[in-house]
Amino acid sequence: MKNSNFTREIPKLYCINYRECDPKKCTGFKLKKLNLIRIINKINGTLKKSIILNPFAQKELKFSDRDIILKYGLVVIDCSWKNIIKLKNLNFTNARKLPSLIAANPTNYGKWEKLSSVEALAAALYITKYYDLANEILFKFSWGFQFKVLNNF
Repeated sequence: MKNSNFTREIPKLYCINYRECDPKKCTGFKLKKLNLIRIINKINGTLKKSIILNPFAQKELKFSDRDIILKYGLVVIDCSWKNIIKLKNLNFTNARKLPSLIAANPTNYGKWEKLSSVEALAAALYITKYYDLANEILFKFSWGFQFKVLNNF
């Protein structure tokens, strides 16, 4: 059983949403409706210091990023996988990529690295030992537990 001593402090979660997917299927919008995430239009101010999940980042997310997430937050970028290439030009000090993971969402089930926003956030939270929050957001989706199983979280 994983040590839950690391889960007492709750970081803020953010989503930049490019509105390229079906709003009815958008995991970011569902989390927003549940008051678990804040939708933002751009990264400015102290959010520039947050951990920003970007599959093209040079550094992989590590447990040591936990303090940055707690202090400044965790940002996921929600855009279509068809247009993901535009993220190559986003350069932020704390941009991080996730390790290779398998999607469980209905659109990309079983595909490597084609995670939904909630899967990306949950993975980052598991890696940084925010287990309770990761479970809380992931289990709002019927397929959330399957993501944990597929990726051994």
